Amino acid sequence: MQPFVAELIGTAFLVLFGNGVVANVVLAGTKGNGAGWLTIAAGWGIAVYIGAFCAAESSGAHLNPAVTIAMVVAEKLPLADAAAYIAAQFIGAMIGAILVYVTYRSHFDASADADAKLACFCTAPAIRNLPQAFICEAIGTFALLLPIFLMASPKIAVGDGGVEDSQVLGLGALGLLPVGILVFGIGLSLGGPTGYAINPARDLGPRIIHFLLPIKGKRDSDWQYSWVPVLAPITGGVAAALFYRMFLTI
Repeated sequence: MQPFVAELIGTAFLVLFGNGVVANVVLAGTKGNGAGWLTIAAGWGIAVYIGAFCAAESSGAHLNPAVTIAMVVAEKLPLADAAAYIAAQFIGAMIGAILVYVTYRSHFDASADADAKLACFCTAPAIRNLPQAFICEAIGTFALLLPIFLMASPKIAVGDGGVEDSQVLGLGALGLLPVGILVFGIGLSLGGPTGYAINPARDLGPRIIHFLLPIKGKRDSDWQYSWVPVLAPITGGVAAALFYRMFLTI
């Protein structure tokens, strides 16, 4: 696969499984209704693992604009490639969100809680303090990116005369499992304040789909908050990349 297609497919599966577990827990009448935060955190860890092994061989499995931008800052991805990666991530996230809605449509119709319906697409702070939420999302993304730099050492594959299209994580399918465990840990430890978007595409793409879909009894899409899970993860990712370059590389 080309990196664009790999990022699209990987991010679509990431959101399908990740937002899917949220829908299973919070919507009325599902088999997993009320299963709780542990189930959601575990589901998101598995979602990241599934998305990553779908895309890793062809694109390096960024699946997240904050990761892609951090790779550019860390000089591990050419700037010219970043736009295609990010576009694929947003398109994939929107496709995944649509598939979650199609899967759980009857339960969206049966649910009266408009906030729960929105939660199946995007995040919101537990306490409405946007500057604090920004800090939490930035820390969560820093805690995602720096360990990825250290455990996976993502690098550009250099061929004769230039940079190849594929990005290499240096991990096989089983080797990507630590990344899923890392996201599981972030959810358990740092996800309480904001729901740990830590990914602009994962949040904004499905938020747009929530706005567009004819969901019965839905609320507004909380655009006032929407900038936080976009800009804060980018901030945290850039900080991790700069820290890595300044202190952990020779």
